[in-house]
Amino acid sequence: MKTKTSSILPVLFAIATGALITHSAAFAASPKAAKPAAHKKATSNKKATAVASALPPLAAETALAANAPALPAKAWLLMDYDSGQVLASANADEALPPASLTKMMTSYIVEQALRSGKLKPTDLVTVSENAWCRGTSAESCMYLPLNSQATVIDILRGIIIQSGNDASKAIAEHMAGSEAGFAKLMNAEAQRLELTHTNFVNPTGLPDPAHKSSARDLAILARAIIKDGAEYYPLYAEREFKYNGIKQGNRNALLYTDPSVDGLKTGHTAEAGYCLVTSSKRNDMRLITVILNTNSPQARADQSRTLLGWGFGSFEKATPIQPNAVVGTAKVSFGKADTVAAGLGTPWLLTVPRGTQVQTAVELKPGLEAPVAKGAVVGKVIATSNGKAVGEAPLVAQAEVERSGLLLRGWQHVTQLFGK
Repeated sequence: MKTKTSSILPVLFAIATGALITHSAAFAASPKAAKPAAHKKATSNKKATAVASALPPLAAETALAANAPALPAKAWLLMDYDSGQVLASANADEALPPASLTKMMTSYIVEQALRSGKLKPTDLVTVSENAWCRGTSAESCMYLPLNSQATVIDILRGIIIQSGNDASKAIAEHMAGSEAGFAKLMNAEAQRLELTHTNFVNPTGLPDPAHKSSARDLAILARAIIKDGAEYYPLYAEREFKYNGIKQGNRNALLYTDPSVDGLKTGHTAEAGYCLVTSSKRNDMRLITVILNTNSPQARADQSRTLLGWGFGSFEKATPIQPNAVVGTAKVSFGKADTVAAGLGTPWLLTVPRGTQVQTAVELKPGLEAPVAKGAVVGKVIATSNGKAVGEAPLVAQAEVERSGLLLRGWQHVTQLFGK
């Protein structure tokens, strides 16, 4: 946690070293000033502890391109944002403590409530004694005063940028009456998103034996945040937020060192280790990385960089079919036209290993009957490489087919009956 005095020194240090050095207590507590000799001794002890607790490299269990890295974490994953396809992973489905990565679900629920109108950015949220941070250095806080009120949009920034436990608890109580009530909303959303190895107990990620998630689930959640909350996603790239006179920096070190990175969230407890979910967009490709339970803030940043570097270097976008191309003709019964042209409804980009040759096969729906609306799905196109499916996209009607008149339909029934 940052101290209550404003300073740009931590940010400058992060830029110089490539990592924000978060603090040692759960969810980054603020260290007190130390004498130089004591500081050197503490630094030496930290280095020794980091070496002693270093995890062995975890090799990829699945990888769609060669030379995937081995990373010293308990679980890691690389996902293509556009398709949701996992490009490489290790231990992707083990349920592990997610620490403050939990707050991605908390912020996601707030964002969806804002989009639907259930919340307004200017709505006021009251800070109860349960939500209030008591000024200790044992947890990350937005430092909302007791019994004060803050706007929903400030609360959202406090959750995303400052990782505020107080902000998370306050919005949970505002929306659901209690942390437990909000956890029900979180788990309902997790079920809707098909997060099969996730269970939330609280909105903060503070340790609980039943509070778990997996690398795959967290990547799916990150993808939903980017996809469903475009107007609020820029908050995840903000480097600092000042509230109540206290300026705190975003702990995602990659925001300071890689201009292609625009989110998402860090996490740390003693049990969860150091965790990071990151999203990066370069040209027309966006990748999502998840690092769970590594041994330092530097390690989670370095491993994310390694994974992004391998991903962008090993994969490219392919366009199997142009958006305006007609790729098939679907037969239509009982219409003023006997057929309708089929093509893509939206541009189709595949993420494939560099140099991959992609083939396509068209499957049209049998038994189509008029009326057929323009844009209605009439089939699909499947992309393959070396005989293995690498993606598919729906094909839609390129024109409307109206239903034929009664006499013409009668004749069409007769011709169908006799197989003509």
